[in-house]
Amino acid sequence: MKSRKWSADEKLAIVMEGLKEKRSVADICREHKISQTLYYRWRDKFLEGGKRGLVNGGSDENAYKAEIEKLQKIIGKQAIQIEILKKTEELFGKS
Repeated sequence: MKSRKWSADEKLAIVMEGLKEKRSVADICREHKISQTLYYRWRDKFLEGGKRGLVNGGSDENAYKAEIEKLQKIIGKQAIQIEILKKTEELFGKS
């Protein structure tokens, strides 16, 4: 059987279908031609991601904000250095 690539949206839809419990996981897997093992792997990843999002008020978001702030400072310093080099070149002429 040929391996199929599933988009994140497709995986989410399949996992949500199983979480609603209106149909059995076996039926859902048969319909989408996936193994129950694969379904449960997707479900576990989905639930783990949700759990991480709830821990410490989204600590990943705070880490991203700190990284953005750090990079903005670096960019600011580089912009100043570029301006200094331009002024120096204007004062002393091009070599």
